[in-house]
Amino acid sequence: MHPPFPAPPIEGRGRRLGTSIALAIGAVLLIFGVGLAAVIGIGAVGGKALNEQADAVVADYLDAVRDRNYSDAYDMLCESARSSQSESEFTEQVSGQEPIVDYDLGDVSLVRLTVPVEVRYADGSRAELEAVLEQNTSTGRFEVCSIEE
Repeated sequence: MHPPFPAPPIEGRGRRLGTSIALAIGAVLLIFGVGLAAVIGIGAVGGKALNEQADAVVADYLDAVRDRNYSDAYDMLCESARSSQSESEFTEQVSGQEPIVDYDLGDVSLVRLTVPVEVRYADGSRAELEAVLEQNTSTGRFEVCSIEE
């Protein structure tokens, strides 16, 4: 006995299913790849922005110390540094050090919140120092806490 209608064709069904699965996997990989590229790009741009902000803060502080604007330099210190030392104590300490002539800044370490600084003094000597930073919780900006060897 024959069915009252012809049976649907079955050849090609496996090929269509395989093509559909391959296209779905390709779409998922494409979306994942674009998302990964976006995350990497955002991370690189964010890291560069943080490095620029840290460099600007440390440079402003060192410029103030170099130019003997100790009051301005003191105002740039983080809260914990200002609470542990008065402005007059800070001025006495910093003014007693060898004058800074020039400096070069390295890249910020976001793990330790430090910036390496190569300092050149008026007597011709050099030193490898580290600017210790803290992030102000109300403004989100970096502030210098100390310059250490």
